[in-house]
Amino acid sequence: MPTYDYTCNACNHLFELYQHITEKPVKKCPSCGKLKAQRMIGTGSAIIFKGSGFYQTDYRSEEYKTKAKKESEGAKPETKMEAKTESKAETKKETKTEAKTETKAETKKESKAETKTKK
Repeated sequence: MPTYDYTCNACNHLFELYQHITEKPVKKCPSCGKLKAQRMIGTGSAIIFKGSGFYQTDYRSEEYKTKAKKESEGAKPETKMEAKTESKAETKKETKTEAKTETKAETKKESKAETKTKK
């Protein structure tokens, strides 16, 4: 509801009233009580912005948005699913490398043993 400015033509009293738009203008002055009050034409009330589209961040460039998205993705902690997948892959790699080193060591021992037996 808007606030209206009034002036009294009898006593020059200025006052404001908080009224509904559909209400009729007041005629009686609260100061002198005479029916000489008149609604003044004013600038109106302040504009109220509701909803999105009124902040500087709502109109960022695409370049800024992509950089911000990359930064936020880089700072994210890994989820349980990602951690499980990585740990499974690491254990598979470890077992393969361990198996390779063991077989290499065994083949070296066997070849040394064979060369000793041949001599």
